[in-house]
Amino acid sequence: MIPIIPDSNASPGEDAARRSCEGCSDDGKLDIEFEYAYQPIVRLSTRSVYAYEALVRGPQGEPAYTVLEQVNDSNRYRFDQACRTKAVEGAARLGMTQFLSINFLPNAVYRPEVCIQSTFKAARKYDFPIERIIFEVTEGERVDDRPHLVNIFREYSRFGFRTAIDDFGAGYAGLNLLAEYQPDLIKIDMDLVRNIDTDKPRQAIVAGIAAICKELDIEILAEGVETRAERDHLAALGIDLMQGYWFAKPKFQALSVLENSVWE
Repeated sequence: MIPIIPDSNASPGEDAARRSCEGCSDDGKLDIEFEYAYQPIVRLSTRSVYAYEALVRGPQGEPAYTVLEQVNDSNRYRFDQACRTKAVEGAARLGMTQFLSINFLPNAVYRPEVCIQSTFKAARKYDFPIERIIFEVTEGERVDDRPHLVNIFREYSRFGFRTAIDDFGAGYAGLNLLAEYQPDLIKIDMDLVRNIDTDKPRQAIVAGIAAICKELDIEILAEGVETRAERDHLAALGIDLMQGYWFAKPKFQALSVLENSVWE
């Protein structure tokens, strides 16, 4: 285990996160029960599943908010670590051969090289290749320290993981972040995708994002695709990766088998 070096200049929040990291080897009981649903991310050009995103659910499939509302400063680190392990375990158990996209809590990470140890351990234990793991920030996680997030992403990339900026175009996930860090994937926020086939401002914005990503050699993924018309307009913009109810809803503790009709 890599030792934690005290930082006299750390903010109170960073100091709390550091103390959590010092408990990496602790077996403290997590007081939150949760499971995962898996939603496919498809590659349109090959009519195949590119990845599955692991989405937190309650133990009986309850919505994510019933779990996330229980996360606080005292259990955030243990929850984040448990999420990584359970997502990898579930993917291996289900025989997933595609990429696995895992949401993480940047506010629970003080030193990436320390906090990533549980992911390496889970990957070894369940024989799941780390090069098939994508890390993206949990939806709704407030990120006040952008340099810290950028450092996490860079370290994870250095370790061999793929990285994604989620909800691009909303909140923290904008052009300023993209200027500092270029991930493997950008996931366009679903609010920009909604009704894009009839909404000229959305068409112009997404076309601009697609052009920027092509210039920077970043693959682009459209979230929240719900209609054939949205799918077709996004495909016309050159966007090949998509995710949303048009293809499949998240499936609790299982992997979806896509209907032929979603490609037609």
